[in-house]
Amino acid sequence: MENKPILTVNAGSSSVKFAVFDSATPPSRILTGQVERIGNPDAQLVAKRAGTQTEDRRPIQAKNHHNAAESIAAYIHERLGGDVVSSIGHRVVHGGIHLLDHQLITPEVIAELRRNQPLDVAHLPREIALIEAFSKSFPGRPQIACFDTAFHRDMPTMAKLLPIPRKFTDAGIRRFGFHGLSYTYLMDQLATIAGSDAANGRIILAHLGSGASMAAVRNGKPIDTTMAFTPTAGLVMGTRPGDLDPGLLVYLMKEEQLSAEEMEDFISSRCGLLGISQTSADMRDLIAARDKDPRAADAVNLFCYQAKKHLCALASTLGGVDTIVFAGGIGEHAPEVRVAICEGLDFLGLKLDAAKNARGEDIISTNQSRVNIRIIPTDEEIVIVRIVLSILRKTPS
Repeated sequence: MENKPILTVNAGSSSVKFAVFDSATPPSRILTGQVERIGNPDAQLVAKRAGTQTEDRRPIQAKNHHNAAESIAAYIHERLGGDVVSSIGHRVVHGGIHLLDHQLITPEVIAELRRNQPLDVAHLPREIALIEAFSKSFPGRPQIACFDTAFHRDMPTMAKLLPIPRKFTDAGIRRFGFHGLSYTYLMDQLATIAGSDAANGRIILAHLGSGASMAAVRNGKPIDTTMAFTPTAGLVMGTRPGDLDPGLLVYLMKEEQLSAEEMEDFISSRCGLLGISQTSADMRDLIAARDKDPRAADAVNLFCYQAKKHLCALASTLGGVDTIVFAGGIGEHAPEVRVAICEGLDFLGLKLDAAKNARGEDIISTNQSRVNIRIIPTDEEIVIVRIVLSILRKTPS
C-alpha cells in the first residue's frame, strides 16, 4: 500500500473526533483534532500536531456533520497538503443484521447503512453524512467501515437471544453489543501491560462516557454485554435511558400521543442523565452541582447504582471476576463514580485503594484485592488505523 497517511473519523452527536496517522509499523499520530458544538453558532475546530502542546483553535461554520467534514478536510489540506490522505477509516456504531465485519465501503454498504438508520438514529445518519462528505473532499480514496458491533458477533447464543417471536430471531434480530473498537483496544492493552494470563482471565470492561456500556470477556472472548439490539439499552447514559420496561414506552406513546419518530427522539436525546437532572447530560456538571441540586445528585447516584448492578450481573456470567477495567470519559476521569460503583462489592473480592483512585493511577485496587482494578485510557482511533491497514493489504489495488 502506498505509504501515505490515514485519516480516522469518530462521530458523536455534536462533535467529530479525527486524527491523521502515518502508515508505518506501528502507525503513529501526525495530527489529532475535533470539531466541537456542531449545530451551534460557536462551533469550532481544535487540532494540534503530534509532539506539540500548542492547540490550533478556529471558529467554523458547522450546521451539521457534513459541514464538519468539509472543515476537517480543508484543515488537513491546509496543514498537510491536498494529496496527503491515502484512506479514511470510520467508526460506525451499528452494522445492523447484515454488516457484521469491518469492510471497504461500497455503494452497497452505504445502501445497507441507510436501511439500518432506524436502528441507531443517534449515530448512523451522521456517520453516513461524514462518509459522503469525505468521498467528495478526498475523491478516489478508499473508505473503511469499522463496526463497533463486530467485537461481539461471536457471543454465546444465550447472550444474543432476545425473548421475542422466533420469526424475528430467524430474521437476524438479536442482541448486538457496542463500543467494540474501545473493547478491542482495552483487551490489546491489557495483554501488553499485564500479560496473557490476565488477558485470558475473567474480565469486565467498563466503557463509561456519554454513551456507556460494559462487557464480560473470558479467555479473550466476549461472553456478554449490557447494550442490546440498539445502543439505547443497558446502563443509564448521557441522554439515553438504558434498560426500560417496554410497557412504559407503549404507555408514554399512548399518553403523550407520540409518533415512532418522536419516540426515537425521546429515547435518544431526552432521557438518561439529562432527563433525570433536567439540566445536563455531562457527568462533570452533575458532580459539581449534586451538593446543591437534588436532581443532579439523583442522576449521579442512579448512574452508579445501575452500573454496580450490571457489573455484578456480568460477574455472574463469568463465574467471578479477576480484572475490571475502567475507560471512557467518565471511567477515566471521575474517581467519585469509580468509588460508588466499587463500594460494597467486597463479596466479589474488590478492594479499592482510595488514594490511588483519587490520583487516577493505572491500578487502583489495593494489594489485598482479589480483583485487579485498572484504568486504561481507550484509543479507538489506533484500532481504526489497524483495521484500515489490515483490510487494504488484503484488497487488490
